[in-house]
Amino acid sequence: MTVRFVSRDADVKVINGVSFDVLKGEVLCLLGESGSGKSVTMRTLIRLLPPTARLGGTVTIDGIDVLGLPRNDLKRLRGSLAAMIFQEPMTALDPVFTIGQQIGEALVEQKGMSWADARARALQLLELVQIPSARRRLDNYPHELSGGLRQRAMIALALSLSPKLLLADEPTTALDATVQIQVLLLLRELQKELGMATVFVTHDLGVAAEIADRIGVMYAGRLVELGAVAEIMDAPRHPYTEGLMRSTVHAGMRGKVLDAIPGAPPDLADLPPGCAFAPRCRSVREHCLAVEPAAETVGPGRIVRCLRHGDDPAYAASAPLAIG
Repeated sequence: MTVRFVSRDADVKVINGVSFDVLKGEVLCLLGESGSGKSVTMRTLIRLLPPTARLGGTVTIDGIDVLGLPRNDLKRLRGSLAAMIFQEPMTALDPVFTIGQQIGEALVEQKGMSWADARARALQLLELVQIPSARRRLDNYPHELSGGLRQRAMIALALSLSPKLLLADEPTTALDATVQIQVLLLLRELQKELGMATVFVTHDLGVAAEIADRIGVMYAGRLVELGAVAEIMDAPRHPYTEGLMRSTVHAGMRGKVLDAIPGAPPDLADLPPGCAFAPRCRSVREHCLAVEPAAETVGPGRIVRCLRHGDDPAYAASAPLAIG
């Protein structure tokens, strides 16, 4: 799929040909720096983008062509077919309605339940996500809950219509480490129990290792590497993935200098020719600055977008450059 944001002054290519599939019961984790296109990819899956967005390609969920749906039918898609857990529940939840009212409204509108039945189901959902004193929390407003409880309430809302695809956009970023691991384990447990396909966005490699079956690494609106979580973690093939691994803080690093990726992500309104990562890459050659790499299959289910994995003789013949 492709996504462009078009205005009078600019035409910004935010997603540049991203392709992947997610199976029932599987968790695909999208990794990458801020601005790599992860959140826009998630919102494109349910067409939750502003009018300035121009979408291309194909998005199919359970046989339904999402990009071809009339706008009036999107309400049926969101929640019942695909649901989203947003990064910050304090801004995603409505501050003037109680938690019970917000979950109940979705059930009344989409499932045709009575308010009494919807409230009873909302209570079951709060208990499912392990919110203590769930009956009392039904009548709480979002600001009356802690960050961890708000996130659990957001998960309960997302699960209320039994979606087949769950989208989680960095749902643990605002939480402290203890609550974060609790929410991650809860999400993984619920996903397995309910058999949902899940796309999980994060920039934290530890989170990806904890929850993912497969990992897709994004850079400049492209998927530059895709594979099983163990393969990506143990033997990254793209220089950007290698850089993410090197720049991750882990045990035993006290007193050592962090090996960060040099430079900054490119301006999506003015992408450089050739490989977008070339200006920051330790393995860059002269050929990388001129040719955009295609996605290469380098093993079962393993895809890498890098010239050094292709069969282009011009790459091997070109001179290494001291860039990055």
